Amino acid sequence: MAKRLIPTLNRVLVEKILAPSKTTSGILLPEKSTQLNSGKVIAVGPGARGRDGKTIPVSVKEGDTVLLPEFGGTQVKLGEKEFLLYRDEDIMGTLHD
Repeated sequence: MAKRLIPTLNRVLVEKILAPSKTTSGILLPEKSTQLNSGKVIAVGPGARGRDGKTIPVSVKEGDTVLLPEFGGTQVKLGEKEFLLYRDEDIMGTLHD
């Protein structure tokens, strides 16, 4: 049975995107040139509650590609896959083509 994690409050579940270490023609890339700390949003919580009791929605949605901080996040392992759990305010932005 596959487990699915649905984050609580303003938390966001992210699968880290690993950049290729070599080009399609086989040229090895230096580690520094492949490091863009990004991930794909897998699931989001409903949002945090404000002082007035109303829900403040999460700023990203499932499927977004986001820029992640260099450190932080909580590692979560579901089956064979590893994910990271962040608070919405820790995510630095969304990436677009």
